[in-house]
Amino acid sequence: MPMSERQRILAVYRGETPDQVPFFLDLSHWFYQKYHIPWDLSEAHLDVEWDLLAFHRKVGAGFYIVNLCAFYDVLYPPDVIATTTKTMTPTGPEITWRFETPMGVIERKRRWEEESYSWNISQWGVRTEQDLRVLAYALGRRRYLPRWERYEAWMDAVGDQGVVYMPIGYSAMGHLLAYWMGIEQTMYAVQDMPHVMREVIDEINANVLELVDLVCQSPAEVIIMGDNFSGDIQPPHFFKKWSEPFYREAISRIRAAGKFSAVHIDGRLKGILRCFAELGASCADAVTPAPMGDLTPEQCRQEAGPDLILSGGVPPNVWLPEVSDEEFRQAVLRWLDIRRHSPRLIANAGDQVSPGAPEYRITMMRELVDRYGRY
Repeated sequence: MPMSERQRILAVYRGETPDQVPFFLDLSHWFYQKYHIPWDLSEAHLDVEWDLLAFHRKVGAGFYIVNLCAFYDVLYPPDVIATTTKTMTPTGPEITWRFETPMGVIERKRRWEEESYSWNISQWGVRTEQDLRVLAYALGRRRYLPRWERYEAWMDAVGDQGVVYMPIGYSAMGHLLAYWMGIEQTMYAVQDMPHVMREVIDEINANVLELVDLVCQSPAEVIIMGDNFSGDIQPPHFFKKWSEPFYREAISRIRAAGKFSAVHIDGRLKGILRCFAELGASCADAVTPAPMGDLTPEQCRQEAGPDLILSGGVPPNVWLPEVSDEEFRQAVLRWLDIRRHSPRLIANAGDQVSPGAPEYRITMMRELVDRYGRY
């Protein structure tokens, strides 16, 4: 009798060989765009998205990642006022995240882009040393309240269709690069005021480790972390100085709790895959090989070694209609072929299935995995 997708995924995490390569996809972005469902970063999704799950079942795609659902509440002390507001601008809605603290006020903004169905940065929130200290004050004082009932509702809804990963969000460096400073200003800051950056990063990461300890008590089997890693933004020498201490500790605590760790790496792969393999992470998620990535599937396995799970495979551009079905087919087969070197493999998209991808490509991948992904 064939294994369920859930059984296959957990077998891979345990280091076992399933009957075939597990297959799951993050279809949320594609699904929201196709069916014109609002994607509002200013609000958490507290309920199970039954329509999204039904579509996963319809096309035979396993499920693993929940977007915008809060499995824990984030609380701030009375002297930190955190607000999120949405306003209309001449070019569309804009969301503002604001911290008011005794040390000052900072705010960042993102504006809706209909064509890409995404929220683009319109204003970075941290520009000065004092801004950095405000951010550390706010994020370093967060407290977390478990809401495992929300997670259990998703687990029950997904059932044998997959495994629901538990997200913890970004580390301190991820907050700076993606949310509050941007790549350019962060790189200047680590050169111009390294001691301040070290204090800020250590204070925020100490708080995130409190969240790691909390989710280690949750019902989740897999805890997903990651700063949308890319090896050109955080190459090994930078990673080892600014991010490795946090991830080494987080991965160690997750392992000690008897759970598995996944790290979201959806950019350049050279160097960074090896970093996480050496730290003992269970899985590299959203792995995007060539032509968008900088490594072939075979090189991904060589870089990662035999024990790091590689979850990914089909780059976003290969999903699009201007790419031929044969090119898509070959991309799937090249990914499946590396199962011969290690069963630590999951067939997935390189991050998400791109909005605008033909729907039949999803079932096409399901059929290819079933036919060519067997052990």
